[in-house]
Amino acid sequence: MIIVPIKEGENIERALKKFKRKFEKTGSMRELRSRQAFVKPSIERREEVKKAIYIQKLQQKEE
Repeated sequence: MIIVPIKEGENIERALKKFKRKFEKTGSMRELRSRQAFVKPSIERREEVKKAIYIQKLQQKEE
């Protein structure tokens, strides 16, 4: 359960922003979206490798 402490006289907009930030950090929505459709483990690994190669190329480009 997410608890957002609110100080006396604090704006509700700011409290909502804090709540959204904490909720995003938990990764609940990302997990729910990923569970909507089954992805085979081999395809998951393939995507991870593609992402790793892409990041590695970007890092080499910077150097």
